[in-house]
Amino acid sequence: MKYTDHMVVQERVISLDVMRGMIMLFLCAESCLVFTALNNLGLPGPAMLMIAQFFHHPWHGLRFWDLVQPAFMFMAGAALYISYSRKLVQGITLTANLRHILIRSFKLLLFGLGLHCIYAGKPVWELWNVLTQLAFTTIITYLLINKSITFQVLFSVVLLIGAELMYRYIKIPGFDQSFVEHHNFGAYMDTVLMGKINPDGWVAINLIPTAAHTIWGSLSGRLLVSNQSQYSKVKLLLLTGFLLLLIGFGLDISGITPIIKRISTSSFVFASGGWVLIIMAAVYWIADLKKNIKYAWVFSVMGMNAIFIYIFFETVGMQWLNGAVAIFTGKMLQLIFGFPEHPMALCSSLAVWFAEWWLCYWLYRKKIFFKI
Repeated sequence: MKYTDHMVVQERVISLDVMRGMIMLFLCAESCLVFTALNNLGLPGPAMLMIAQFFHHPWHGLRFWDLVQPAFMFMAGAALYISYSRKLVQGITLTANLRHILIRSFKLLLFGLGLHCIYAGKPVWELWNVLTQLAFTTIITYLLINKSITFQVLFSVVLLIGAELMYRYIKIPGFDQSFVEHHNFGAYMDTVLMGKINPDGWVAINLIPTAAHTIWGSLSGRLLVSNQSQYSKVKLLLLTGFLLLLIGFGLDISGITPIIKRISTSSFVFASGGWVLIIMAAVYWIADLKKNIKYAWVFSVMGMNAIFIYIFFETVGMQWLNGAVAIFTGKMLQLIFGFPEHPMALCSSLAVWFAEWWLCYWLYRKKIFFKI
C-alpha cells in the first residue's frame, strides 16, 4: 500500500496513552476488589446505584463497567494502526509485518489460556477472557488495515449481522432461544469448542461481533494520526459516537435486539462503541487539543505497560499480593484498633491498588516497557 497523507505519523497521541491507562487503572481496581469492598459498605441508596455501575449488568442492560472491555479492544485497534503506520514509514510492508502480528496474537492466546488455568487452579481449555478474543480480533483487524474506511465499516457490520443471524436462525435443541442466558447459540458453541457453558453467560464467539470494536479502534487511530484538524477529529468522533448510540439504543428500545454485553449482541456493540468514541473524543479534546496534561502521567504510567500489568494483577495480584497486603494493612488495623471489617477491607484494596500503580510508575521511571 502506498503511504498517503491520511497515514501521517505525528508526535505521540497522548490521549490514547491516557485512555489506555484509565482502562487499566479501572481493571486493576476491580482485581484489587476495590469495587467489591465499596459494595460491601452498604452505603445509602444513591451511592449504591453509583457503585453498581462498576459491575457488569446481569443480562439485559448497559452499565459503565460494560464499556471497559470494548474500550480495551478499541485501544488495541488504535495502537495496532499507529504501530503499522510507523512501520510503513520505515519501509516495512503489510506482508512483512504479518509474521510479527501472528506471533503476537499467538502469545495473547497463550496468555489468555494460561490465565484461565490460573483462575481454575488446574489445566483447563477456556476461551472467554479478553486476551483470547483479542488474539483473533487483532488478526482480523490487521488483515483489513489497508482497506478503505468504507470497506472496513461494511465488513464490521457484516460481522454483526452474521452473528445476529446465527443467534436468531440456528436452532439447536436446548439452545434455541436467541437471547436467553445459557440457551442461545453462543452457549451451544461453547459446548462444541470447550465442552462446557460459562456459568455467568459469557460466550467464546463474542470474538466475532467484538471484532467490530477492534476494527473501529483501528479506524479511530487512523483518524487521530491523520492530517485533519484537531477540531475536525473531535467532531467526527462525537458524531460517529452519537450515531452508534442511536443505532444501538434504537435496536434495543424498539425490541428488535436487546442490549446484552455477555453475548455481545449487535445493539450492545453499537451502543458501547458509541460511548467509547464519545469518551475518546473527550479525552482527546482535553489532552491533545487543550494540552491539559499536567496529571496525564498518573494514567499513562499504566497505559505504557498495559498487557504486563493486566497479566500481573490477574495472576500475582489476585493469587498473592491482595492477601499479603491485606495482612499488613486492613487486617492489622482491625486487629489492633478494632476497626470495622468492611472499611478495613476497602483500606486493604486501596493499598494493593496503589502498590500496583506504583509498580507501573517505577517501571515507567526506569524506562522498562514490556511488549509482546
